[in-house]
Order: sequence, then structure tokens, then C-alpha cells
Amino acid sequence: MLGTIVNALAIVGGSIIGLFFGGRIPEKYSDTVMKSMGLAIILLGLLGGFKVQDQDVLLVIFSLAIGSLIGEYLRIEDKLEDLGRWVEKKAGKSEGGIAKGFVAASLLYCVGSMAIVGSLESGLVGNHQTLYTKAVLDGITSIAFTSTMGIGVMLSAVAVFVYQGLITMTASFMKVFLIDEVIRQMSVVGGLLILAIGLNMIEVKRLKVGNMLPGIFIPCVYYMGKLLYLKII
Repeated sequence: MLGTIVNALAIVGGSIIGLFFGGRIPEKYSDTVMKSMGLAIILLGLLGGFKVQDQDVLLVIFSLAIGSLIGEYLRIEDKLEDLGRWVEKKAGKSEGGIAKGFVAASLLYCVGSMAIVGSLESGLVGNHQTLYTKAVLDGITSIAFTSTMGIGVMLSAVAVFVYQGLITMTASFMKVFLIDEVIRQMSVVGGLLILAIGLNMIEVKRLKVGNMLPGIFIPCVYYMGKLLYLKII
């Protein structure tokens, strides 16, 4: 769990710095910075999506479709927003501020391939280097996000801790299923979700990325079912 703990603390640290600068940046500059960050995130999503290979395309499509249906049924994004609004109410903040930052940052920090692969490496072999690298990146981006979206970004550290921590703790059980092909497919789906987050940030189209989150794990579930089927026959 060391890598995940460092990652969460980096987000908190970056957010504290962002809060310091937030009140000193005029709104028009904040908006432009946020849009530029959105473009950078779109690029990261494209780089992740370009890992797709011909034999992966159909599974990626099904993963996004099935994952979105599951997410809509579970109302993942709505529940994240409800949690953000609950914190707003307790903190006495204005409606929408904390929830927006919390949801956007939580999704961004959780759906990328580094979150998945890094957590698996941490749990399987005790290698935290990927999560340390992610911690540096998340810490830097949290400065920019918090300066424009507020303290809700800092709360995403809790979501990162829980999400990556669960993957780390279940890594040994999942080891046999996490072949390179499955990890690549999960990374492609994650890259496309990062692309969707970028589109949300530049306000091209409002996409419920949170409800698409289960799609990341569909390739692993598919491979588990495939192995079970081969054993039965």
C-alpha cells in the first residue's frame, strides 16, 4: 500500500499549493488554464487508446458498452456527485463547487493505466515505482486543478486511496488472469475514458465518465470466463 499512500499524499500536497494560488488567479485565466489542461488530458487519452490492436477492438467496444450499462444501473457518477454535495453541505460551501472538483479529479486519477498497472505491481511484487511516478504527475496536476476547481480536488485523494488500495490488496488473487493482453485491453479502455474526461473539461460534450468506469474491468472478467469455459470443456 506504500505506493498508494504516497500517491494520495501527493494529491493532498498539490491541492494545498493549488488552494494558495487559487484566489490569486483571475477567473478568465483559470478558465483558460482549465481548457488547456483538458486538451492535455485528451492527448493522454489518445495515447492510451492508440495501444489498441486489431484483435482488441471488438472487446474494447463490448467493454465500453457493457461497462456503461452496469455503471448506469449502479449510478456511479450520481453517487460520486451526491457524496461531493454531502461534503459541500457539511462544509457550508456553495452548491456545485466541491462536487465538481471531486468527481472530475477522482475519475481522472483513477481511470488511467498507471493507476491499474501501478497498483497491480505494488500488490504483486512490491514494486511501487509506477505509483511513485503517478504520484508526481498527480501532485503537479492537482495544483492546477485545485487552483481552478477548489478543495474538491483534494478530496479525490480518498477515492484514489480506496480504489488503488482495493486493486493492490486483490492483486495476488487476480495475478493468474492479468496477462499482458488483458492489461493492454484494460489500458485502452482507460485511455478512452481519460479522453472523455478531457472532452468534459473543454465542454465539448457532457459525458458520464463515472458510469463508464466498470468497462475497464470487463476485459479481465472476459478472460476469467474464457479460462473457466476452457476448463469445463
